[in-house]
Amino acid sequence: MINLILLCISGFIAAFVDSIAGGGGLISLPAYMLFGLPPHIALGTNKFSSTTAALTSSIRFIKEGKADLSLLKFIVPFTFIGSVLGVKSVLIINQSFLTPLVMILVLVVGVYSLFSKNLGLESHYKGKTRKLIIIGTFFGFSLGFYDGFFGPGTGSFLIFGFIKIFKLDFVEANANCKILNFTSNIAALITFAIEGKINYFYGVLVALFMVLGALIGSKIALKKGAKLIKPVFVTMSLAVSIKMLLSL
Repeated sequence: MINLILLCISGFIAAFVDSIAGGGGLISLPAYMLFGLPPHIALGTNKFSSTTAALTSSIRFIKEGKADLSLLKFIVPFTFIGSVLGVKSVLIINQSFLTPLVMILVLVVGVYSLFSKNLGLESHYKGKTRKLIIIGTFFGFSLGFYDGFFGPGTGSFLIFGFIKIFKLDFVEANANCKILNFTSNIAALITFAIEGKINYFYGVLVALFMVLGALIGSKIALKKGAKLIKPVFVTMSLAVSIKMLLSL
C-alpha cells in the first residue's frame, strides 16, 4: 500500500512539473519501474497516465487563450502522422545510437536557454505566415516522429522550437507544446493498447493524481508566467541530459 501511495505521489509531481516545463517522464516512468512493473508494461502504463495529464494541461491552456489553435490546426495532423511513423520505425530500427546525440542536443538547449537572459521572457509573435506554417508543420512532423521513435527531451525541443521559430514566450510556447505533445502521445498510446502493454488498474489510479498535478501546475504556470517556467525548463533539460548520460 505504501508503495502504491508513493507511486501516486510521484505521478502527481511528474504531471505538476511537466505542465510547467516538460520532463515529467523523468519522474513517472522510473516510479512505475521501481513499483515493479516490467519495462514494456511500465512504458505503456506511463504513456496512458501521462496522456491524460497532457490533455488536462492542454484544455487549461486553451481555455486561457494561450494556445494558437489557428496555427496548431496545420501542425497537429503532421505531428500525429510523424508519431505513428516513429512508433512503427522503432519496431524495426535500433534506436540506441540516438542516445549520445540527443543527450548533447538537450544539454545544448538547456545551457543556451540558461545563458540567453531574454529568451522566451517576452512574446514577439506577429501571427502566422505561409513560411511559418510550412516550417511549423515540418517541425511538428519531425518532433512527432522523434517522440514516437525515442522520446526523451521531446518537451524541451518543442518549447525551445516554438520560442525560436514563432518568437513566443515560455507560457505560450508551453501551451502549444502541450497540445502537440498530447497529439504524439495518442499515437504511441494506441500502439501500446493494441499490443496489450498497459496495466489499466495502476494507469487509471495514477492518472487521477496526474490530472490533479496537471491542473495545479498549469494554473501556477499561467499565474507566474515565463519567469517561473524558464528556470524549471532549464533544470528539466539538464536533468534529461544527466539521466541519459547515466544510462549510457
